Amino acid sequence: MNLHAGEALQAGGVGVDLREARAMWHAARNAPREKEIRMRKLVTLVVALSVVIGLANAQDSLLDEIQDRGTLVCGANAQLPGFGAIDSDGNFTGFDVDFCRAIAAAVLGDADAVEYRGLNAAERFTALQTGEIDVLIRNTTWTSSRDSEVGANFAPTTFYDGQGFIVREASGITELADFEGTSICVQSGTTTELNLADVMAALDIEFTPLTFESADQTFGAYEAGQCDSVTTDKSGLVSRSSLLQNPDEHVILPQTISKEPLGPAVLHGDDTWFDVVKWVTFGTIFAEEYGITSDNVLEVAANAEAPVVRRFLGVDGEALQQLGLESDAMINMIQQVGNYGEIFDRHLGADSQFNLDRGLNALYTDGGLMYAPPFR
Repeated sequence: MNLHAGEALQAGGVGVDLREARAMWHAARNAPREKEIRMRKLVTLVVALSVVIGLANAQDSLLDEIQDRGTLVCGANAQLPGFGAIDSDGNFTGFDVDFCRAIAAAVLGDADAVEYRGLNAAERFTALQTGEIDVLIRNTTWTSSRDSEVGANFAPTTFYDGQGFIVREASGITELADFEGTSICVQSGTTTELNLADVMAALDIEFTPLTFESADQTFGAYEAGQCDSVTTDKSGLVSRSSLLQNPDEHVILPQTISKEPLGPAVLHGDDTWFDVVKWVTFGTIFAEEYGITSDNVLEVAANAEAPVVRRFLGVDGEALQQLGLESDAMINMIQQVGNYGEIFDRHLGADSQFNLDRGLNALYTDGGLMYAPPFR
């Protein structure tokens, strides 16, 4: 049977015009290409929006607000000598406190331009989430849930720690099995509390946990005889043991039951501010690596020949300006606060009452974990 273009083919009772059929065939053939074109346009739009949002975030960064305000608001500990405490003159002092000062020196040119918020463990994340503080530097452990659920971004670890126990030497407790039937004081709202429960359950050790909101309450209960031990980060045990009435009557057990990487944290959603806190922290480590100290930083800046040092100190390149900082940011930070080694020794190491060994907190060249990426 011969059919002309304008005739209709009757098939199974359905009429199909040949011109219509050809159009349908071409449409079907071109559909994948049209879909690809639409997808490309969509991707282009998404990328453009991302750029716009990124620029808006950069313009609205907390960094700008802090620079306009003229002060940094830092969440700190007020009850942990060596890390964060209030001295006899009413000033915050300690290892963590000096990182608040380092950020202020780099961002504002003045290490003393800091407004401190003394926070306990339960308060610290609320203060960060609500914007009460700009940065949290309060012996806080970096964990996955704090990265995700809490919404914190952690800067480089400034102190590698682990959880331990302090007991009265006369108690006879020398190992974890000896805690069977005892009571242990622990601060609530901490990884310490969770680690204690996990480890004791795994070892099938029955004990009674006594929880308290603050370190003062926790150690006060221990000294009053309400519990047989206190568990917290070992650095905290060393710190707080110095405040006990008779420190020599207590001993820190050698067992370590966790990893506790401590460091600064900022709130999710502001990469510009996160970058600043991150690279200022790295800057303290970098300075120690290259032997740049509070005493010689000006001389090094004037005479350095190594490109990597010149970039770090803002003599050459734009590494610091790219972070939103002035070219002398690292010079100010080091001159006013010092490098990582100076900060450690001043509050925890050889120049302090604690005389802690650097251990994991030594530079990577000395067998530790401290390492700074390049400034370039």
